[in-house]
Amino acid sequence: MDQPSGSDDPSGSSHPDANTIISSPSASAQESRSLPPTPPLSRYESQKRRDWNTFLQYLKNHKPPLTLSRCSGAHVIEFLKYLDQFGKTKVHVSGCPYFGQPNPPAPCACPLKQAWGSLDALIGRLRAAYEENGGQPESNPFGARAVRIYLREVKDGQAKARGVPYEKKKRKRTGGSASGAATSGQEATTAGGGGEEGGTSGVISSNEVTNPVTSTL
Repeated sequence: MDQPSGSDDPSGSSHPDANTIISSPSASAQESRSLPPTPPLSRYESQKRRDWNTFLQYLKNHKPPLTLSRCSGAHVIEFLKYLDQFGKTKVHVSGCPYFGQPNPPAPCACPLKQAWGSLDALIGRLRAAYEENGGQPESNPFGARAVRIYLREVKDGQAKARGVPYEKKKRKRTGGSASGAATSGQEATTAGGGGEEGGTSGVISSNEVTNPVTSTL
């Protein structure tokens, strides 16, 4: 009895065309070559991302636990005070013989703290990062009135203690809240009296925020 003619494949299925197999990788390679390269982040954007990750790490180590949604201006001030232990700017106390001298002739035992210029720039970057990561301007803890008052007190106190006048340059007003904060963070680097750290570098990295932080609030 004659067998019905058909494919050599006992299952009766057909194999894909060899040309299709060969051409697919080539097509994918062409598509990948056509994609534009991702532009590198600016120095400001890179620093802002590092600062944001550092603050999130700080919240993670906070005792009792603290979430971003519950973070207030008081917690931001607590964070700024925590950063003083990593500071590099000598701030003379009122009883120091070099109080008010910009260039003391000898070392003293006064504490090292974060320079006002560095903290001001840091808050500007964090304020912008908060809104870029979904936070609402009206609930932005980095723009809280208490934080502005604290920074002003640090500025005035360090100006007297170090004998360095701080005169911040005027900046143009911008439309958006986040963009205004970004401008503040960038232009704070040009303000006078940034201290030994200056305003362009981060005050601390996320790798340094390792120990649990006990709240005093």
